[in-house]
Amino acid sequence: MSTSRIDVLRWQFDLVWSLFEYHMARLEPDDFLWEPTPYCWTVRRDDNGLWVPDFAETEPDPVPVPTIAWLTWHIGWWWTTTLDHAQAQAPQERGDVVWPGEGQATVAWLRELRVRWLAVLDGLTEADLDATAPFPWQNEPEMTVAHMIGWVNSELMKNATEIGQLKMLRAASGRES
Repeated sequence: MSTSRIDVLRWQFDLVWSLFEYHMARLEPDDFLWEPTPYCWTVRRDDNGLWVPDFAETEPDPVPVPTIAWLTWHIGWWWTTTLDHAQAQAPQERGDVVWPGEGQATVAWLRELRVRWLAVLDGLTEADLDATAPFPWQNEPEMTVAHMIGWVNSELMKNATEIGQLKMLRAASGRES
């Protein structure tokens, strides 16, 4: 039996999504902004009431522990940017990707990004996988659309795992705030 690269990448994405969905379905609004340590990155309301993520152009050392809020914003940011590139649109700036807030609004946002991503995947041919992908690598022409899809799968798996770990740590700590 021969399996196409698209079928393998789509299977891998569906597998990763099932883990992500497992964690998202169990998130409570209070989980999002729980800070596991004083040194963490989160999202905070600005003077206009919009959620703004902590961020540095150069990653600090040590890296701050992200909150679930920050991780879900991060997923929304990189996925929105990837979708823009995949659909040949001008990518949104980081500051233009606004986190919807704790709870179901964020879960719905991420599920909508999945629907948009599936539409991209469903429109690809095997030949499309060999085209150069401009994101997430700049100035690396050997990276293809297949690489980009593999990166999305890997990045989502990493972020899903981080969210699951934070949820377990919060539950195990017995701390509600």
